[in-house]
Amino acid sequence: MDREQLADFLRHRRESLRPEDVGLRTGARRRVAGLRRTEVAELTGMSADYYTRLEQARSPQPSEQMLAALARALRLTTDERDHLYRISGHTAPSRTSLDAHVAPALQRVLDRLDDTPAMVLSSLAETLVQNQLAVVLFGDHSHFTGMARSAIYRWFTDVSERAVYPVTDQPRQGRAHVAGLRAAYGLGGPASRAGQMVRALQKQSPEFAELWEQHEVARRFEDHKILIHPEVGDIEFDCQALITEDQSQALLILTAAPRTEAADKVALLRVLGQEQFTS
Repeated sequence: MDREQLADFLRHRRESLRPEDVGLRTGARRRVAGLRRTEVAELTGMSADYYTRLEQARSPQPSEQMLAALARALRLTTDERDHLYRISGHTAPSRTSLDAHVAPALQRVLDRLDDTPAMVLSSLAETLVQNQLAVVLFGDHSHFTGMARSAIYRWFTDVSERAVYPVTDQPRQGRAHVAGLRAAYGLGGPASRAGQMVRALQKQSPEFAELWEQHEVARRFEDHKILIHPEVGDIEFDCQALITEDQSQALLILTAAPRTEAADKVALLRVLGQEQFTS
């Protein structure tokens, strides 16, 4: 671990960003040009004291999980992320089609979406980052580990995963999950994490095994669906996905038609989210 290099790199990246670059509002009285240390700490979920010690070259070695959070908060490119890992004494993550580092272009769009649910997903439907409204609608996905990080895996192994969808739409959603997994399997091959998930689900879910044999392959770029929230009820959404060039990540955006009951319910979700995140 090169503490001096790490401190200089973090400070330079922090000072090169503006609040609007990371989805924060600029206050009227702001004396620093870049982000504050406390803002970086908030974005990463670490204490302000720990982040300050990182920039002062007097911290212990940060974990890989912490480095991943810093790379996302500071909007690092993949090359910059790899450099961050190396100067911190870690091996840089392998660059695969299933890389969990959020594409900066998708992150910048997500930062500007605070009035509608949105999230960035991997090709295995792993939630890499959610905005506040997506957390209110779907729940916080950050606590899932292992294969359970994938919505595809949870769909066939955890009945509660289906509660957000009307019963009549669940078969279509299940087929879409399998078709998406087959697309990821085609990219990565049998030895990939997609291949591991296929084999695990074939053993655990007869429903999955039957759908897998249908050989459907598709990645949905747009859709119209009804989702169920326990407090506001059914909400009609139009869904659009922005896909990275290598098809490894997608920004899923859910919008309600203006001046509709669904739009009113999304507005109510925003209120619920503000209460939840400030309580």
